[in-house]
Amino acid sequence: MHGNLLGPEPTLLPDRAEPQSALEGGTDPVEVATSWPDFSEAWAALAERALAAGEPIAAYAYARTGYHRGLDQLRRSGWKGFGPVPWSHRPNQGFLRALAALALAARQIGEVEEYDRCSTFLADSDPAAPAALGLV
Repeated sequence: MHGNLLGPEPTLLPDRAEPQSALEGGTDPVEVATSWPDFSEAWAALAERALAAGEPIAAYAYARTGYHRGLDQLRRSGWKGFGPVPWSHRPNQGFLRALAALALAARQIGEVEEYDRCSTFLADSDPAAPAALGLV
């Protein structure tokens, strides 16, 4: 089978076994973010927790941090500002979760343009991601 001949190859972030194991093992996301501040998934978990607690401003701040840390990692992995970032690749999920949380928090605080931008970015990254993350 041939890949997409018109666009870039999907960007696959590297595996982060140690922080991923800590988070999956039940370590508080605060501790994970403190130990690995560039690990987007810890920030996404903090944002999701803040959203669930009805704290959209805190969620927005956590999500924006995870989003920016993820952008840095995507760029280091060869991403040029566009192209697929597959949800099915486990290491990409932290960035995509942070992006979804940023969209949800933006909507809750009335940042409609930010919500639209983040929702579009998420769908452009992987059309399966919005449904997986509750943005449909």
